[in-house]
Amino acid sequence: MNAKPIVTVLAGDRPVIGLEKLQEHAEFRITDIEGLGIALSGAEVLYMWDFFAEGLQDVWPNADALKWIHVPAAGVDKLLFPELVESDVIVTNARGIFDRPMAEFVLGGVLHFAKGFGLAGERQRRQQWKSWPTTEVAGARVLVAGTGSIGRCTARLLRAVGMDVDGLGRTARTGDRDFGAVHASADFAKVAGGYDYVVLAAPLTSATERMVSRAVLESMKSSAVLVNVGRGRLVDQDALVQALQAGRLGGAVLDVFETEPLPQDHELWQLDNVLVTPYMSGDSQNWLDELSAQFESNFHAWRQGKPLANVVVKRLGFVPWDR
Repeated sequence: MNAKPIVTVLAGDRPVIGLEKLQEHAEFRITDIEGLGIALSGAEVLYMWDFFAEGLQDVWPNADALKWIHVPAAGVDKLLFPELVESDVIVTNARGIFDRPMAEFVLGGVLHFAKGFGLAGERQRRQQWKSWPTTEVAGARVLVAGTGSIGRCTARLLRAVGMDVDGLGRTARTGDRDFGAVHASADFAKVAGGYDYVVLAAPLTSATERMVSRAVLESMKSSAVLVNVGRGRLVDQDALVQALQAGRLGGAVLDVFETEPLPQDHELWQLDNVLVTPYMSGDSQNWLDELSAQFESNFHAWRQGKPLANVVVKRLGFVPWDR
């Protein structure tokens, strides 16, 4: 390893922060996607600050010295093209940074429907002094699809307010410390009807794409609420719209969509039983500083030959949870 390794930083619209702390330890090449091919040549590290960017696959032959890619996001589904998966390049992500903000967002979505906050805003705008019945969340049953760190933090927070929380993962099991029980993903349609809220916090992989199928939606309670903070393609969006329009589902809190931004003419904007937010469930006032500190810590570990945190198992598409 060179005394001062080259780190290519794929920048985006947000200012890149925290690099000044590492200037004496690395040579930084800050680039946009158009200049990535040139900037990759000779670089040992790729720091994908712009984690939405696409195009790395197109310039992959230029990654002649690359050893490590860090993605400051939880999901890495857009990155894992076959050549990278088959290579020896290590990929790490930002597991842990977004857990609490996303868990709080899920709780907020649950309360939005349980307490009728959407109706409250509408009646306030109309200056209508008229109350409505609300629902207690204590005792309600929740199924969290995704048993990684985000799903677990969400489960702990929902349990703290008295909700009964189970999980949905690759394999069924009992005795999990954060979930009452974990159902196998293959049984989603069989078990979904037993829950008042279904929360999606799973990574997008070939196994989870459209996991909320038409069959799953048809099995859910007509009063149930779907909360998606994972990826838009976890859901059959057309089937979801039809279920919501027909009243076969109580509501949906959607932070992610098949196409982002959500097209202005999309039906989801117009549905009263849907809360649309612009991919913001993981945002908080400190998230950029925390992402920067996480990379700094991992960079020092890499320089010292120590194990990296949050290593993605590329063939799976996520960081496995150590139980």
